[in-house]
Amino acid sequence: MADIKAPVFPESVADGTIVEWHVTEGQQVNRDDLLAEIETDKVVLEVVAPDNGVVTKIVKQVDDTVLSDELIAEFEAGASASADSAPAVDSAPAVDPDQPAAPVQAKQAADGGEPVQVTDKKNEDDHKDQSPAVRKAAKESGVDPKEVEGSGRGGRVTKTDMANPTLKADSSIKSDSGRPVAESTGERTEKRVPMTRLRKTVANRLLAASQETAMLTTFNEVNMKPLMDMRAKYKDQFEKRHGVRLGFMSLFVKAATEALKRFPAVNASLDGDDIVYHGFYDIGVAVSSDRGLVVPVLRDTDRMSMADVESRIRELGGLAQKGKLGISDMTGGTFTISNGGVFGSLMSTPILNPPQTAILGMHAINDRPMAVDGKVEILPMMYLALSYDHRMIDGKEAVQFLVTIKELVEDPAMLLLDL
Repeated sequence: MADIKAPVFPESVADGTIVEWHVTEGQQVNRDDLLAEIETDKVVLEVVAPDNGVVTKIVKQVDDTVLSDELIAEFEAGASASADSAPAVDSAPAVDPDQPAAPVQAKQAADGGEPVQVTDKKNEDDHKDQSPAVRKAAKESGVDPKEVEGSGRGGRVTKTDMANPTLKADSSIKSDSGRPVAESTGERTEKRVPMTRLRKTVANRLLAASQETAMLTTFNEVNMKPLMDMRAKYKDQFEKRHGVRLGFMSLFVKAATEALKRFPAVNASLDGDDIVYHGFYDIGVAVSSDRGLVVPVLRDTDRMSMADVESRIRELGGLAQKGKLGISDMTGGTFTISNGGVFGSLMSTPILNPPQTAILGMHAINDRPMAVDGKVEILPMMYLALSYDHRMIDGKEAVQFLVTIKELVEDPAMLLLDL
């Protein structure tokens, strides 16, 4: 007999919640088969079978809170499932696949007793792979899991998918926002869905950041034409040589890295009454996923080329969409960049990501009339916002930091010449 335990969580993660079991008691599994999913404050972790065998007992149920390395199930390696736990063989007569399914109806028992409900076999088959948590969520929300894109292994729909559902392309349930809604009956309807653990954590951290820091924001604008011209000129060569598209984020990451070198307080963090000045540059890039906002971290950006940055952002973005980011991918950043411009935001005040002391907000690029050498020109402009903790960073430093990024973006050659 062996124990199946929750993964060992890092110090920053206190506990987790079991969101789905992919097996039942007595089920035979193979080594590395997915057994359960545990949602923490940061990511969803998968628990897999340590060997071929049978899950003999499930100790922690769906929605139970588990601690690091806590027992969640018992497992017998090398065992085979008993006959009692094996799926029953359907002895019903074969059904012609070309004939429509018979409706569910009641029939009289052979002894003339009470009516017996005929089981809808097709409906059972449709839902047999769904976990109890998914079936419960479907019952409460009225959303059919078959209409929802699954993020679990093999495309399975998880409890988290049901809490924040994304419809399949061919779904018959539609709404203006693309989310499932109950079919209209002419009445006013509403749906109550509990927040996921990740959403609650994000909400609490944002609230704490606004209440526990002396947050202030400074704004500036940047002329994107030089960067756009450079991108248009070299994007094909860049993609051919490096195998990744040239975007704007890589230059902003490199410009921010250079600015952090010049203003160490912006790359620092608070630890109690101490200020910790970091001698490395780990920049988090905010990514929107189906599970909520996540901030994977690019490590040692001062040692990365623009191609390295683009490749890593693409890799981390893909993992975020699949819910496969690890805790190590999202911890330990020293500075954060958030790009609301991809959603059309013209200007906003980004909220700090403690214990970091600053965050850069990028926004939409819009053509605007600008005065250049006494003449009016139409230029592609972007507003930049820097939110910072005024306890750590003076206004002068914050403004100079943002101006440095503006200058480097408006003249990309300065980065190459180290000016």
